[in-house]
Amino acid sequence: MAGRRKHYSGIGGQAVLEGVMMKNEEKYAVAVRKPGGGIAVELENYQGVMHGNKIKEIPFIRGIFNFIDSMILGMKCLNYSASFYEEEDEEEEDLFEREKSPAGKPGGRGESLVTTLVTVAAVALAVGIFVVLPYFLASLFDGFVRNASLMAIIEGVIRILIFILYVSGISLMKDIRRLYRYHGAEHKCINCIEKGHPLTVHNVMKSSRLHRRCGTSFIFFVLFVSIILFFFIRVDNVVQKVILRILLMPVVAGISYEIIRLAGRSDNLFVRIISAPGMLIQRMTTKEPDKGMVEVAITAVEAVFDWKKYLQDNFGYEETT
Repeated sequence: MAGRRKHYSGIGGQAVLEGVMMKNEEKYAVAVRKPGGGIAVELENYQGVMHGNKIKEIPFIRGIFNFIDSMILGMKCLNYSASFYEEEDEEEEDLFEREKSPAGKPGGRGESLVTTLVTVAAVALAVGIFVVLPYFLASLFDGFVRNASLMAIIEGVIRILIFILYVSGISLMKDIRRLYRYHGAEHKCINCIEKGHPLTVHNVMKSSRLHRRCGTSFIFFVLFVSIILFFFIRVDNVVQKVILRILLMPVVAGISYEIIRLAGRSDNLFVRIISAPGMLIQRMTTKEPDKGMVEVAITAVEAVFDWKKYLQDNFGYEETT
């Protein structure tokens, strides 16, 4: 096999309840460890909002739609993984009153509506916590700091601190700690193949749990870019300041997407420097998985991605018998 220089694979994913979702182009798979011990896999296509529209290919605009797509698909996959454990609870409470759906799959327009509403509510909550709240907390320093530029920096620092405290706080929950371990398994699988190693449990366990294209790094870039962008907002009205911050979030997301896209495809010194803070935060949002978790992640990868062909094309890999 040729060298071990990292190659971009194009696949990405996220951790779900007792499982992993992996996506390759329009195809995605969710692999979940069922309560009984087996692994369930759902394989589907997701074309996303504005499918086929050229606007999704325009730099700095495509990131907005990619963010929306990741929110919608992520919520859908979380609902699917949760359905197995909801069924188990319902069976224990009342075996005869529950109406079963095939293979534990969610379905129907009703659930799509609920998923959409929950996604919108989650975005609204995130904007409130990470955009509006930092502004009002920073305004407490108005009586002590008269420099508008310094106030913008203080607001940005508060925003980052809130995010770190949030990540640290939810990691105290047992279910979230397990989610972080599956998050680590997802990263390890992608790192394994992008470094040119066959996708085996042994190789995955040895791979890094940190990855530059992680959603955690994306959020950090959003926070960092917002500091720079909000630095130039010069309005005195409080309502206008808050509204401008909210309206500029799609712009922030678009810029952040281009940065993380660059980080996933390059390995120069500049990229390593700007990626370092996000990678550091990933040490909190990823944990070392066990072999069973890695097996689930590998199952999700193999459902959507021909890693053997990828290794052969990029690393000269030849399978041995």
